[in-house]
Amino acid sequence: MSLFEFCRDFDFLNAPPKTRAIVQDSLLDIVGVMAGAANNDTTVAIRRFAELHYPAGAYSSRLIFAGQRVNVLGAAWAGGFSADSLDAHEGHFKSKGHAGASVVPAVLALADALHHQGKSISGHELLTALCIGYETALRAGSALMATSPTYHASGGFSAMGVVCAGARLLGFDEPTFRHALGIAEYFSARCPMMRLIHAPTMLRDAHGSGAFTGLNALFMAREGITGAPAETVEDATVAEYWTDIGKRWEIDSQYFKPWPVCRWAQPSLTAMLELQREHPLLSADAIETVRVETFYESMCLQGHTPSDADQAQYALAFPLAALIVRGKVGPEEVTGAAIFAEDIRALSRRIEVVEAADISARFPEQILSRLTLTLKNGDVLVSPITAARGDPETALSAEELSEKFDLFARGLGDERSAAVKAAISTIAQSSCAITSLERVFQPTNP
Repeated sequence: MSLFEFCRDFDFLNAPPKTRAIVQDSLLDIVGVMAGAANNDTTVAIRRFAELHYPAGAYSSRLIFAGQRVNVLGAAWAGGFSADSLDAHEGHFKSKGHAGASVVPAVLALADALHHQGKSISGHELLTALCIGYETALRAGSALMATSPTYHASGGFSAMGVVCAGARLLGFDEPTFRHALGIAEYFSARCPMMRLIHAPTMLRDAHGSGAFTGLNALFMAREGITGAPAETVEDATVAEYWTDIGKRWEIDSQYFKPWPVCRWAQPSLTAMLELQREHPLLSADAIETVRVETFYESMCLQGHTPSDADQAQYALAFPLAALIVRGKVGPEEVTGAAIFAEDIRALSRRIEVVEAADISARFPEQILSRLTLTLKNGDVLVSPITAARGDPETALSAEELSEKFDLFARGLGDERSAAVKAAISTIAQSSCAITSLERVFQPTNP
């Protein structure tokens, strides 16, 4: 089966039940993250940018959790940036990145634009497009990471999934589809991810770029702009990543994050939770020092005294301290006043983060950490080498994913949050996805 045939003919019901469940969970997860990010500094700024520079045109979409109608490309910028601004969305090991924070806001923007023109997209069709977008983005990312000498942000490949999902909704023929893929690949920003790790900013994992580039490529190809071939799809060196499409599912390898911080920090937080379960009386006041042994990329996070939300979320020491001091790490702990809370910072300054060669050797196939706690009474507690919660082998339960959504979406209010969750849970039966998801496009109170 060719990639074009997969995108043209695939039906959501063709995917295994497990894969379908992960796609639906992913939609819930991303929407919840965007609800949690609805009024943060990044989201407010990128919405202002979209309104000023992308006025509504032939294809216009509403900004998610804001309601203003802008050009669909502006909505893509805004949606991708907003989803990326709270680092809690799902991810994938082989691509060393994420698909949903580009694919979901881009597909929602396109579906809303088509709805505005009178073309209704059913819930089943939306899930079909999202499944296509996730699967193809993750495969493109795996192909890119296997053939590129440097580590790129997810926006360097996620646009490919946006094209595949959008081509299905727009009914592209094969030549137009190939050119759209080629345009998206050619214009995708292969951003230097480690620069962002060392100097965190609002640019994050480039999901705004991925969402924009994917939709931009679709509309350019539709007007006859040529751009084929896309090497990460058609080159012989990457054939292994595409030959079994529709038979094996990269989606099944996705992980879900319990906390809104870089995935590389999360094994340490998981290890801390386990130590607290084993020692119920363990508290911040009892701890003298914490030593984190981890892989090189995780060690680069550091982040003992962040000065803004970007630094707090691309940190290791600070969120670990927040978990110990506050007992949780949600949006409040990595944004706003909590970033400067002295009780968290005091413990954060007593955390040492170092590379361990044995753990680095197992990255990226495994992301692992080990903690050593020295207590004020002289006792020493050592965790086993620990993987993060939410990996396929340590999957979050349906109840945990639901609770995460509730935590992140509580700014919507209980009634609206429950309505959004119910709409997503029943979206497959909806005759019109955008009508069912209407509350996702309504503004929130700052």
